[in-house]
Amino acid sequence: MIDYSTEAKKYDASRGGEPRAEVAAEAVERLLPGEARAVLDIACGTGIVTRRLCRPGRTVLGVDRAPGMLSLAAERLPGGVVTGDATRLPCATGSLDAVVLVWLLHLLPDAAPVLAEAARVLRPGGVLITTVDKDDAYFGAPSDLAELTGPLRRAYAPRVSDRGDHVLDLAAGHGLDLVAETTFPGLGQGRGPRKWYDAITAGHIPWANAGTPEEVAALCRNLTALPGQEVPRPDPLYRVVALGGSAA
Repeated sequence: MIDYSTEAKKYDASRGGEPRAEVAAEAVERLLPGEARAVLDIACGTGIVTRRLCRPGRTVLGVDRAPGMLSLAAERLPGGVVTGDATRLPCATGSLDAVVLVWLLHLLPDAAPVLAEAARVLRPGGVLITTVDKDDAYFGAPSDLAELTGPLRRAYAPRVSDRGDHVLDLAAGHGLDLVAETTFPGLGQGRGPRKWYDAITAGHIPWANAGTPEEVAALCRNLTALPGQEVPRPDPLYRVVALGGSAA
């Protein structure tokens, strides 16, 4: 797991910076109900997306457990961030109109406790907005990388914590059903074979880690044989879903 406090100062630049934050916030905004007045952004990180959700008449609170991230978020949202764990939120039951989870569930061994806690703090009729299927976002468009990595990704798929159908099943157990969805591009985040090779050999790619040593070695050999080692393949297209229940 990445040490996000250590990573904080370079986090934004390494994840697409302001342009990607802008399109991410626009996607979330498309799914937020117009009447949402109390919004919680779980794992808000540096607050680069969170601050874009602020509107007159809307209170937005960011929560994160990494002190390094929160120190930067506090500069963007003075008085609007708090230290907290996604499984023990510092919010009253039924107190929020919307809960936002951007780029969190894919990091977890089990999404269930976080989804249960998010459902707890939502008021009846509230909306949970979350990214899903992050790994697949890089391979939605046909490419040599999508074809080459397909077997390992498919073998790992049942273990993916943010797999869309899995998240929807968990949410349904809390009375939350799919009400809307959208996508946004990971601007400038497309990777060439060399970057995938570096990430895999550094142990940063869960679906590759799940392969046998022989499978991973073969994948790495094949990656180095692809043309255009430094040429980025298509930018990822991230999926965001809104999950809501009855207001009654």
